[in-house]
Amino acid sequence: MTVRVLLVDDQPLVRSGLRVLIGDTDDLEVAGEAGDGAEAVEQAARLRPDVVVMDVRMPGTDGIEATRRIMAADTGSRVLVLTTFDEDAYVYGALRAGAGGFVVKDMSLEEILTAIRVVAAGDALIAPGITRRLIADFVGRPERATTARAARTVEGVTPREREVLTLIGLGRSNQEIAEDLVISVPTVKSHVARLLTKLDARDRVHLVITAYEAGLVTPER
Repeated sequence: MTVRVLLVDDQPLVRSGLRVLIGDTDDLEVAGEAGDGAEAVEQAARLRPDVVVMDVRMPGTDGIEATRRIMAADTGSRVLVLTTFDEDAYVYGALRAGAGGFVVKDMSLEEILTAIRVVAAGDALIAPGITRRLIADFVGRPERATTARAARTVEGVTPREREVLTLIGLGRSNQEIAEDLVISVPTVKSHVARLLTKLDARDRVHLVITAYEAGLVTPER
């Protein structure tokens, strides 16, 4: 099945590079492009792409607001945010808006393609280089749930699920979790699915947040 992608960036060169690379793949295709957030919202509603690759800092409607509107429209599209190491605050806002993944622009194009596939499959991905700073910022904000309240939300999980949740909080992929715990990837996926249900989490990103808020992982770890 081909994954349809909407490219959103105010820099034509960035869109062009991604468009050329995606054009060389068999499983991805560019459904459309947008140069700002307002146009992205319109294109997402019209084209209903599988994944919106969204820049954050753009003139007019930025990527955070565009992500919020796209997710609120419930078109089935998922959002993969593009950021830089200096924009953690923007990424935090995008997480609150419902983005399913975060990659940085200095990653290789192949890594970005992999991220598109991961998000399209319904998983979530956070670039390892920004995970700890992002979550440290998130859990330090006044509006977050208290640690005690978050801790209560993980009381219903099994010891093995708690281990999986901890590794998710550390940014581990399913493959890495399988290797760390010496279990199969399908087993990891089953644990993740149960955690999503038990913790009423929207996606893997929210599991990361829960792991930090519950004290299973700390920003310094």
